[in-house]
Amino acid sequence: MTQVATPGYGQGMSPNMPKTPPRQIRIGDTWYDFDAAAKAMGTERAAVIRELIDWYIREPGAKLPERPNRSIVEAARVVRRNEEDTA
Repeated sequence: MTQVATPGYGQGMSPNMPKTPPRQIRIGDTWYDFDAAAKAMGTERAAVIRELIDWYIREPGAKLPERPNRSIVEAARVVRRNEEDTA
């Protein structure tokens, strides 16, 4: 039987292992509203933040990400506050 080496096998590789280290920032409860807004736009918070950073540092071709309708954020905030009240 011939054994074949699998690149990356046993080196901690997994589909969910990010290529970049996590960064920490302090954000209040609007973080949860931001999550709901990003999901409503079919994306995630990290992707929106990366787009904002690229735009801010004037990366060539970078554009501001599209924003959701304000009603999405307001609805998410109502749900979050109701959940906090019942907890």
